[in-house]
This record gives sequence, structure tokens and C-alpha cells, in this order.
Amino acid sequence: MSPPAVLRPLAQAPAADLARVRFVLTDMDDTLTHRGRLSARTYDAIERLRDAGLPVLPVTAAPAGWADQMARMWPVDGVIAENGGLFLRRTPDGDAERRFWHGEAERAAVAERLDRLSHAIREALPGVEPASDQPFRLTSLAFRAPEDAGLRAALAARFREAGADVTVNSLWVLGWIGGYDKLTMARRVLREIHGLDIDAAADAVAYAGDSLNDAPMFAHFPLSVGVSTVAGILPELPAPPAWITRGPGGDGFVELADALLAARRTVR
Repeated sequence: MSPPAVLRPLAQAPAADLARVRFVLTDMDDTLTHRGRLSARTYDAIERLRDAGLPVLPVTAAPAGWADQMARMWPVDGVIAENGGLFLRRTPDGDAERRFWHGEAERAAVAERLDRLSHAIREALPGVEPASDQPFRLTSLAFRAPEDAGLRAALAARFREAGADVTVNSLWVLGWIGGYDKLTMARRVLREIHGLDIDAAADAVAYAGDSLNDAPMFAHFPLSVGVSTVAGILPELPAPPAWITRGPGGDGFVELADALLAARRTVR
């Protein structure tokens, strides 16, 4: 096994690299929030970035129902929800536009497969508990992450055996069908909405996260930032972030926002 990655403090990131950023993408749970709460200073940081011309797009495993409220009311450019299953953004009249990974015909078939899988998993593993937010999901199936590591592994294995994708974060064991992830949907959204090719211009995006399902984003973006709690999962993380903040959760995100805004003021 390779030694754990040594993460560099965000405070040492070159100002020139920070100044190149045009979009801020971020995980939500335990990255924008801390211990389940969103602080006023974190919300203010999102608004300050927006006002400075740096759109913020949460990219989360959270359900469509949560993302709908965020897209309508938060100062964000849109929300990628359910680990890439759909993108929501506010329309000029205050409604929420939805763009799904799957086409309309595919969505019905996928929903039926996930419903069958949910029943099969609960029958095979009576100790698992569906996520309390499952009624608000449109493209994924979530179970509360069991504290028992063996049960957690067995649950993830059931998803894989059924041909589903699966990830584990601090809240859920989450499964879906389609082969997408946070990165593939971010690639599509930024190309279709903003005309940005993130393969040709990866340095135009800063990404903040803390969890295993953030690994594709950490691997792709040079300015990838882990809030401090990411240190606890480094042995499990396929690709670590380039930088780490001093603070956890939303306090770490505020550090990133402050660094980006300072660089824009000083680098010409």
C-alpha cells in the first residue's frame, strides 16, 4: 500500500493559480455544512463569490428535493444532485429547470430497476435502513450508512452485484444506474450551460470536497481542495485533493472563498 498523501495547506496555493479560477464547484454535506448545519458565514461566502463574478455550483449526493430548494433560493448558479443524476437551476421566473442524466424513456426504466433493488436489499439485509430523504430522490437509491463496517460493505456489494454504481459518504450508501458520477455530470453541465470544456481548461475550476465520492473531482481539477476533515479518509481515498484547509466543513469553504477573492484583487 502506498503511503498516505501529504496535503499542502491551502494558504500556500499560488495566487496566480487561484486567480485563474472562473467557477467554484463544491460538495455540500460536511463541506458547505458542518455537523449538519450551514453557517451564515458560509452562505455569505457563496454570495461574495457570486457577487465577484465567480459562480458557485454545489455538486452533491443529496436528493433532488434538497437541490430544488437550493437552486431556487440560494445564491448559486445551479446544483448537481444525486451524485450526477440531475442538474437543477433557477429560471428567470423563479421556477427550477431540471436536466437529467438519462432521457425521459430511460428514467422510467431506471426507476423501476431501483425500486426492485430496494426491495431485494431490504429482504437480504434486514439490518439496513433506507435514508430518511429517499422520498425526495428522483434518480438514486440511498440507505443510511451503517455503523458496522461489515454491513456497510455488504450493502455496497449488493448494489454492485445488481449492476449499479455505488458510493459511500458520511451519511449514505448511495446507488444509481448509468455509469455517471460527479465529474461526468459537471463536464456536461459546464459545457452545455457555460461553454467551458473542463478537459481543456481544468484550471478554470476550483473544487472543494471531503468524501470518497469527491475523488473523481480531486483527480481532475488541479485546484482541488479538501476541507480539513478529509484527512480522516485519506487511506481510503483513490485520489486526494491537492490542497487542504485549516478548518472543517463550511469554515474550510470560507477559507477557499477568501483565498480566491484575495487573488482576484492582487493578481492582474
